[in-house]
Amino acid sequence: MRQIFLLATIFVTLSACAYTIKIKDGASAYERKQFAVAIPLLEKEFKQAKSRSDKGRIAFQLGDSYRRIGQEAGALPWFGVAYEQNYGAEALKAQAYSLKKLERYTEAREVFKKLGIEIGSPYEFRKEITACNVAEGWLKEAPKNGWQILPNEFNSPQNDFSPAFTPEGTLLFSSDRQATKNKNEYAWTGNRFMDLFTADLKNNDVQPFDAVLNSPANEGTPCFNAAGTEMFFVRAIGAYKGDDAFCKIYLSTRNAPAEPWSAPVPLPFQLEKINYVHPALSADGKTLYFSCNDPEGWGGYDLWAVQRSTKNESGWEDPKLLGRSINTTGNELFPTIEADTLYFSSDGLPGMGGLDIFRTYKLKGNTWAPPYNFKSPLNSGADDFGLLIQERTPPNSAAKPGDLLCEGFFTSNRPGGRGGDDIYRFEQRVPPPAPPKTDSVPPVAPEAYKLILEVYVLEKIFAEPDNPNSKVLGRRPLKNAVLDKTANDKKLHYNTREEGMVRLELAENTDYFFNASSTGYLSGVGKFSTKGIARDPKNPVQTFELEIVLDKIYTNKEIVLENIYYDYDKWNIRPDAEPTLNRLADMLLQNPGIRIQLGSHTDCRGEDRYNQTLSQKRAQSAVNYLIGKGIDESRLSALGYGESSPAMNCACSQCSENEHQANRRTTFKILE
Repeated sequence: MRQIFLLATIFVTLSACAYTIKIKDGASAYERKQFAVAIPLLEKEFKQAKSRSDKGRIAFQLGDSYRRIGQEAGALPWFGVAYEQNYGAEALKAQAYSLKKLERYTEAREVFKKLGIEIGSPYEFRKEITACNVAEGWLKEAPKNGWQILPNEFNSPQNDFSPAFTPEGTLLFSSDRQATKNKNEYAWTGNRFMDLFTADLKNNDVQPFDAVLNSPANEGTPCFNAAGTEMFFVRAIGAYKGDDAFCKIYLSTRNAPAEPWSAPVPLPFQLEKINYVHPALSADGKTLYFSCNDPEGWGGYDLWAVQRSTKNESGWEDPKLLGRSINTTGNELFPTIEADTLYFSSDGLPGMGGLDIFRTYKLKGNTWAPPYNFKSPLNSGADDFGLLIQERTPPNSAAKPGDLLCEGFFTSNRPGGRGGDDIYRFEQRVPPPAPPKTDSVPPVAPEAYKLILEVYVLEKIFAEPDNPNSKVLGRRPLKNAVLDKTANDKKLHYNTREEGMVRLELAENTDYFFNASSTGYLSGVGKFSTKGIARDPKNPVQTFELEIVLDKIYTNKEIVLENIYYDYDKWNIRPDAEPTLNRLADMLLQNPGIRIQLGSHTDCRGEDRYNQTLSQKRAQSAVNYLIGKGIDESRLSALGYGESSPAMNCACSQCSENEHQANRRTTFKILE
């Protein structure tokens, strides 16, 4: 699993809630995502730990804490220690990604190979091994490509990121530096919450931005309309008191550039419990691009576009997901737009380690050109994002080596900076001419345009092979699976080969739907669309991948449903539980022969009879929800276990809150 936290950049799972529970140990701080608090406590506890299992767990938590506050170099040695202390493949995987982000590609490649062997699936990390090879080549080319990267004096020891120009021409950016309006520290990073600041590029003087827009919450990633009368930015705030903070895009207006900004309001098309980040407005002000982790996307964070509309009361149409050539199952973030060119960052497209900066541009038919990676030195093994083009001189026949092509700013947390995230200035000049090639290569006839899709059918690899509730170490190809492809009302059948893959040539501008099945596994579905994928003259044969993961059928074994929580003394289904139950409903619809039992467990607190009644009501609520989604009642049953079958065997008075939470679980069981 590639998990990403971009310290003061994405605002993923930011919490505005202050924990009132006093932190006494590193494990508690880590569990509550107070990583800056956890590090010194865990380091002390590691020295005191006696067993290898305790040392391995603490070392991994230390590495993960350093990673989540943006200190990859601090994380790497702890992941190595965790693996040496038998923490297992998870530590080895974290070590491999740390090496890659630190541009130690030779070492990373070997660790990825070792990791694939250890979990029993070289397939899982083949892309990472290839990416290490490619990145090494890009580093060798960097001195010859005309780019120069320069730091800025206004960077702070904290995080400075996502530069933008105000209508008045000053540089506006986001920061959690000490001068923020909010005096509270964010326990995740140990820094202040984020505000907006301006920088005078002549004297590097930095001042807080508008007092109306900076608040005790987190603010960041602004953009403006051409007239300077509208400002879009992100604020993280809870939907209600005590709720986790989710990011929303806000709009503030003014009648003229010299007048004050209005109190900001969130844009109306945004849904609750979803993060909307990184707005970018087109030059004509009609299209707003942004990044969002809507589950209707391709995975992770995706890029979306929304049009203004005079026909809708809200003033906006429904947002539309950008095409599959841009969005991946990873994260696409930080869009900026200039004319018909879209710049953004991605960790799902082939890159150097973390987020890399890409560019694409609009073609006919509202399609986008295949993204271009800027390579080194603009990109690095670290996270590179938030590109701002200040000036560009298009190359022409009269351009000479050394002439300026473009300049601007971007953000990176690469080693050698002043803080966590730093804003860098860049210049691109015409490089010197390449030496003439002496070997003659016969001309090659251009290939015909093709769109190739490789569909892989996979199964999960569990840390404990017979325990579907244990950690997932990776996936491996499932050979001899059946794959059905449907497009334009036509269905075709295929069988996966030894490598669990079917290679298909697709038609342009077509939606494809896939169903995969195998004996002893639940059927799974996938989709792929060639709509919006433009022809690339430099790469006429474009190859894409689709992965469909099938779950093995474990009969009469309880499988925990993640993220199913209930309010105290309540049994109604909360909105944050619906996505998990929706996925369960989809599984049942795809597997009409399956019957399941929904189970609910309580922790040990409270009277036995009360807990039994409460758990039965909760299990029945889950059943009722699935019936409402079209599942036949005869395929479902509800059973409340009360406190009779705890997952964690601890004395009730001595159970930690995490152990109580593990015992308060909702499960499903496939019945024979």
